Amino acid sequence: MPSFDSSRGRFRLADRHIAVFGHLVDGETPPEELLPSLGELQQIGLVGPEGELAPLLRDLLTTLAEPLVVMQVEVTGQLGPVNHGLVVGRDCVFAHEGWPGEEESEYVPVELRTLVWELARMVGLRSRETEKPAVDRIETTMAALDAAFVALDESAGDEEKAVRLTRAALGGTSGLQGPELTEFGDLVMALDSHWRVTVAWGGKREGEQEATVRALAVWDGGPRGYWIREQPEEPIEPGQVGPDSALHLVATSPGEVWDKIADLLPDTEDLIDEA
Repeated sequence: MPSFDSSRGRFRLADRHIAVFGHLVDGETPPEELLPSLGELQQIGLVGPEGELAPLLRDLLTTLAEPLVVMQVEVTGQLGPVNHGLVVGRDCVFAHEGWPGEEESEYVPVELRTLVWELARMVGLRSRETEKPAVDRIETTMAALDAAFVALDESAGDEEKAVRLTRAALGGTSGLQGPELTEFGDLVMALDSHWRVTVAWGGKREGEQEATVRALAVWDGGPRGYWIREQPEEPIEPGQVGPDSALHLVATSPGEVWDKIADLLPDTEDLIDEA
């Protein structure tokens, strides 16, 4: 069920509710499959009986309809992927955050100057003590990672069994040896989450309009630290990655990850000025 907090201008909405708003903004009646969602919005007063939109929605809907920059964050942890993001409009910025297993996201207005902080918070970036890795670069294939995940599933939470099965699986598929093999096995078993941030905007080059996309993918290895995934290189298109695709990981620090998140954002001159 959608809800809102007028004191802070925040909303809890599912994608289907956003779709209803899109139809209403365009002066259209939502299709039949969205009528229950329309009813929910009318029940809480965000939509009137004739389809009129509550004034409280103005900033949110204007930002979503005419974004300057769109930032997508996908974090995959123990409970599966969760999607977050930020949308930068001309006058407002809204963050939206999901929750594992829930349909709705919370949309909250934030300050433009806090974009890097917001992205870092969404991916759980934090300073902490970690063990120094035996190697600072690992190069293998996605097939090796798949084999390691299968081994972890088969271990059913038994730590000793997980170590044995994972190292056996990687020994036969990864092409790694010695410290690289040990480090990769320890990293996979310690993995808290892996995430990617994608930032897109309409820009201009030599007077021509051009879409620009920048992305960053990182593994959060818990006690094994942060590792940037250089390959497969983001942004990844559907069907682009298979078992034979290269998997390259580079050890990094929280400070370096912060800097790389900041580097994803466009400069003011990169953005189209349609005024």
